[in-house]
Amino acid sequence: MAMAMAAVTGEMMAKGRSVNVPQSAVEVVSVVIPVYNTERYLGEAIDSVLKQGHKPLEVVVVNDGSTDNTMDVISRYGSRIRCISQDNQGTAAARNSGVRAARGEYLAFLDADDIWLDGKLECQVAVLRADPDIEAVYGHARQFFSPDLDPALRDRIPLDNAVVAARLPAAMLIRRAAFDRVGWFETSCQVGHDMSWPLRADDLGLRSVMLDNVVFLRRVHGRNKGLTKRYFASHRMRIIKEAFDRRRRTVNGGEIESEPGEGA
Repeated sequence: MAMAMAAVTGEMMAKGRSVNVPQSAVEVVSVVIPVYNTERYLGEAIDSVLKQGHKPLEVVVVNDGSTDNTMDVISRYGSRIRCISQDNQGTAAARNSGVRAARGEYLAFLDADDIWLDGKLECQVAVLRADPDIEAVYGHARQFFSPDLDPALRDRIPLDNAVVAARLPAAMLIRRAAFDRVGWFETSCQVGHDMSWPLRADDLGLRSVMLDNVVFLRRVHGRNKGLTKRYFASHRMRIIKEAFDRRRRTVNGGEIESEPGEGA
């Protein structure tokens, strides 16, 4: 795994835009990490954030009602991270809680079972700094099988190792003002909120760019919601329908407004 990460990290620094980050940079990046019963992977996720070269950095871990040893992992980091605890409400609500607590000019997100690659923030901050009209920066992702995944389950999961453009929270860096314009992550869906937010952002004309860089690794394990919550496919269909309805209203002369995203 370490060799694979090193290879992809080298690829990240070699591809994409050439960046020169001034040492006088003062923008605070707030990184929100929602976690629910992911003690096994949380430390690796936090470490990948703390290794980022961009400083200052605020790391907000939202413990979404975990019943395992998640808090033991969090406590090891002391003052290097901030922890918010809440009753279990789901990933979207945990992200929203982290955003409310965040103090940074820029917002970034990472799930507790995924990994950022070195240089992710430096590349993306440089893009936002160079062009004030750009509101958000995305990057590419690569999936990998978690070493602890049951071999029988691994054989049943088709995994494409290709690098893919990722319009996902973990691949994004966004200006706080732009996030506020789009609104909260939608909490009414168990799955699909990662789809809902960028669709609303598109409808509102969010100005974003996609880097060639691989910026994070998505872990495939036995508890990924995309695998275990397939019966919530109707939520995804509802999100797509709502996006079409918004665009139809726009064509018919209406205006799109930001939505609360909290299931209200």
